[in-house]
Amino acid sequence: MTTQTKPVKLDIEESDSLKARTLRGDVWRQFRKHKLAIGGTIILFIVIFMVLFGPYFWTVSPVDPNLVERYSGMTAGHPFGTDNLGRDTLARCIYGGRVSLAIGVTSMAIAMSLGTLVGILAGYYKRLDSILMRLTDLFLSLPLLPLLLVIMLLFRDSLRTAFGPEMGIFMLTVSVIGMLGWMPTARLVRGEVLSVKEREFVVAARSVGASDLRIVFNHVLPNVLSPVMVAATFSVASAIITESALSFLGLGFPPDFPTWGRLLYDGQNYMTLTPLIVFWPGLLISVTVLCINFIGDGLRDALDPRLRGSD
Repeated sequence: MTTQTKPVKLDIEESDSLKARTLRGDVWRQFRKHKLAIGGTIILFIVIFMVLFGPYFWTVSPVDPNLVERYSGMTAGHPFGTDNLGRDTLARCIYGGRVSLAIGVTSMAIAMSLGTLVGILAGYYKRLDSILMRLTDLFLSLPLLPLLLVIMLLFRDSLRTAFGPEMGIFMLTVSVIGMLGWMPTARLVRGEVLSVKEREFVVAARSVGASDLRIVFNHVLPNVLSPVMVAATFSVASAIITESALSFLGLGFPPDFPTWGRLLYDGQNYMTLTPLIVFWPGLLISVTVLCINFIGDGLRDALDPRLRGSD
């Protein structure tokens, strides 16, 4: 006599709990719990979409003057008003946003690359630790803004002559901001590397004869990318603010090549006539930096393994 076994039916909750959980899914579940980070992501996406594709919808020239319509308020033809030369503020904010965001992203890439390299070398090779960390302390002790001003004054004219007024200033700005912003990342990566290189999988790789280069790229670097991603978001925000400060002091791009900081500098003398000329670029800087900081906070919580494991 044969007995038939009945199929066991799992509840929905039990079947869901048996599904394989991935790191990407855990990070996304934790990230979407951070409401400010989700809101910041949506608003930042809108700003990026506006500066990238805005000129296809708003075809007004950002550089052509129109003295008849100068100091215009918010009208249908000029929703953000106009400046002292009658140039459309909305068009200039769209065009300037491209430059400001490009500076932020490029400076971040330079700072993260340099900081990650220094941090890995200092954390993995004990003989380099003291030298590189003292170098990091030296750079941290330098006053950032005065040093930026001195470097801009020394090299601005020569780079303008060599690469043109726009590209020369762009190269100088991103290089200086990037090379003076790597120190916090280097310290962060060094601490992570000191922890990772003592774990079992690194010791096992070293015991089977793997080279240091292979261990660093295959085992150490992937495990320190999470804090680097968080630091990258804050680095973008810092770079945008630094560029805005340089442009506001008159050491950034020329007047016919607007950035958000340059728009603030050009409009400071006309605030009593038309406050809109500084309100909109200032608002865009504040909103963009705030959204990036919220995203950084959300990523920091989402990439924390203690919080991911609490679900």
